[in-house]
Amino acid sequence: MLAIAMARSSSRSAQFMIQLTRLNNQPLVVNSDLIKFLEKSPDTVLTLLTGEKVVVRETSEEVLQKIVAFRQAVLSGLTLQSAGVAASAGTVVPSLALEKQS
Repeated sequence: MLAIAMARSSSRSAQFMIQLTRLNNQPLVVNSDLIKFLEKSPDTVLTLLTGEKVVVRETSEEVLQKIVAFRQAVLSGLTLQSAGVAASAGTVVPSLALEKQS
């Protein structure tokens, strides 16, 4: 049961972060909001807000693409939720208007 809970929690956290790869081929999930600097040297180095430096296999361009894709997914989800709220509000308002007229 514990392994299932851990797998579920790690898949949930991956939804809110980007997956990268350390130099030793170990996967790494990073909260893109915590990235302060992205350095392009022979290796790609992420500097987090905490001051911790993380070296990853992906190029700086690949990391940026993952961050942009993540942000687009977040914003499109917010847009869909906002559209759903607006649509439900649109159906409520006309019914109230009809009730007032009768």
